[in-house]
Amino acid sequence: MKKINLKISTLSVLSLLSTFAVNAQTTIIHAGKMLVGTDQDVKEQQTLVIEDNKIAAIKAGFLTKQQLNLSDADVIDLKNQMVLPGLIDMHVHVTFERDAKRNPHQWATEYEADYALRSLKYLQRTVDAGFTSVRDLGSSYQVIFPLKRAVERGDIVGPRIFAAGDMITPTGGHGDMHGYRRDITKATEGGGLGVCDGAADCTRAVRDVIKSGADVIKITATGGVLSNTAAGVNQQFTDEELSAIVNTAHHLGRKVTAHAHGTEGIKAALRAGVDSIEHGSFLDKDTVKLFKKQDAYLVPTLLAGATVKEEVLNNPNMPKAIADKVEVVAPKMEASFKLALKNKVKIAFGTDSGVSKHGDNAKEFELLVKYGMTPKQAIKSATVEAAKLLGQSDNLGDLSVGKQADIISVNMNVLDNISELSQVQFVMKGGKVLKQ
Repeated sequence: MKKINLKISTLSVLSLLSTFAVNAQTTIIHAGKMLVGTDQDVKEQQTLVIEDNKIAAIKAGFLTKQQLNLSDADVIDLKNQMVLPGLIDMHVHVTFERDAKRNPHQWATEYEADYALRSLKYLQRTVDAGFTSVRDLGSSYQVIFPLKRAVERGDIVGPRIFAAGDMITPTGGHGDMHGYRRDITKATEGGGLGVCDGAADCTRAVRDVIKSGADVIKITATGGVLSNTAAGVNQQFTDEELSAIVNTAHHLGRKVTAHAHGTEGIKAALRAGVDSIEHGSFLDKDTVKLFKKQDAYLVPTLLAGATVKEEVLNNPNMPKAIADKVEVVAPKMEASFKLALKNKVKIAFGTDSGVSKHGDNAKEFELLVKYGMTPKQAIKSATVEAAKLLGQSDNLGDLSVGKQADIISVNMNVLDNISELSQVQFVMKGGKVLKQ
């Protein structure tokens, strides 16, 4: 009797394993041209085999299901397309989008759910544009982390999210709330969990933000253009505060990126050991040397500068404190980027989308190329280099065996015309087709 039960049990297990094997999703993609591996060499007539969420094989030629012995696989024909890795935007704000016509007091009439629901269309537009991963650098922890989890569960469609949650900012700094009565800002937590003053308090704030779910720490090392205060764009944290923030974050396994425009603020953040600088609007030769010494990245966000520069001309309601900073900062971004590129500072792709329209992320490529990058360099900044800065090179950033099957395609060779990246035809994220 025991022997029969054992036999039945064994058969059940084999049956279950067989079911799993049948249910495993296998997809074959035939790519006319493809950027392969970390060097992103262009290869023609390639076949990718996708098993569940990863790239299982890459083979030369257009191999059939029969040749691959995969009779149940789905076949996707991209023979007339150029296939690339899914793109990565290292600076977005998926929970809002700047709108000159929007009620400036909207925040006082809405709940976190309003922001989350509005974000659904922003996430859809972003992934439709070919960006399969994003780094969100400043959204309320009560909104961004539930959105991140919803994407991971497959409840909603969107890019893979790596998020900072609330920014670390000094009282009255760029990440704090401005323009309202003190009792109002106090009642609404001002800048959120990350408002801090003094090294000890900033240590606490970093721990609190990480406790809320932060994947990365975002700090406002200098003043910002779009904060409604005439405080300029110079250093706002003290050197001691910056060191406390970076050391605490690194001890807790988090990278740190610094919003920084003014030269001295950029230098102070780099000396403190941040992993990347956002914007970097006022670079000089000494700043470039610090980037190289610290092995830090620049995320230039050229599209944000171009967007607010255009808004100044068309938005009569822009507060004077903001408009004055736009006039000073926006024209400097091009020269600083060119200086960084010339001196081989490591550059990762980022748009600051939310300032610009979500879904227009690829316009950053056109500015990168216009200001001196080759198309291949620009694409690597949004794939290989972005994955390195994320600490995700083992999973993301290129098309090679074992990586996540994040795959996009366009009609023409983007190395001949970078603007083709604004017309993405096909999007797969983690082996699932999201756009075709």
